[in-house]
Amino acid sequence: MAALVDIDALWDFSSPARSEARFRDAQARASPIGRLLLETQIARTHGLRRDFARARQLLQAQAPQVAAATASLDGAASQPGDARIELRVRQALELGRTHASAAHRDQEISDADRETARRLFLDAAQQAAAARLDALAIDALHMMVFVDTAPAQQIVWNRRALDMALRSDQPRGRRWEGSLQNNLGWALQEQGDLDGAMQAYRASRAAYARDGRTRPVRFADWMIARVLRLQGRLRDALAMQLELERAWDADGAPDPEVFEELELLHRALGDESQAQRAAARRKALPS
Repeated sequence: MAALVDIDALWDFSSPARSEARFRDAQARASPIGRLLLETQIARTHGLRRDFARARQLLQAQAPQVAAATASLDGAASQPGDARIELRVRQALELGRTHASAAHRDQEISDADRETARRLFLDAAQQAAAARLDALAIDALHMMVFVDTAPAQQIVWNRRALDMALRSDQPRGRRWEGSLQNNLGWALQEQGDLDGAMQAYRASRAAYARDGRTRPVRFADWMIARVLRLQGRLRDALAMQLELERAWDADGAPDPEVFEELELLHRALGDESQAQRAAARRKALPS
């Protein structure tokens, strides 16, 4: 029953449209279960493009097929590797994302949306955990920060997801550590715990480095440098942001957020000419 499709390998999160084309191409060669799994990801590409209505329409249209394909699972023990379980999990997870996600603006998520998303995310997490689909269980838990948005609540959910990632013996489960540590750091920072945030960001950087993920390592360095600035360690922060400026420039991809921080740091250190240089570089970048 395993689906002959590697969904993660087909994703390009920098281009949902390109990802959709890949998923549709893969559907032509996939098993019936595989085609339904790919349809859940096509729906997600629409959500990332903020077309939540289209994403939900696709998921609701496939719901009868999903129900039919997974009906025999009811009352049966979960079997790791059974693609029907993955299908149920992904259907619930992606439907939940149409109600609450990072792509939504706060005012777009009603109380009813939050409660629907809560039910779907927790259902997906429970089913995935029972089937040892660690990465999907972690994904579902990490989505709860868009349901419970107060920093204290987000810290609880991030730590719960992080605990699962750290205990996982599956590479895809462990790969979540970097982003979860980052999210934990952000919630701690929002709560005013700069020392705790720094610890989480450094752990995030270490996890990204372990996985050989260069760009996320730089994002972690930016977060670390930002906390250094907030702690008043201006020269340490400046050294890190200048190194990031050089690294992004070498890649031909200057980062506007680095220039924003450089402007603040140079101005705080009394170097107005360098502050203006950073501001000019930021404004010169395409919007």
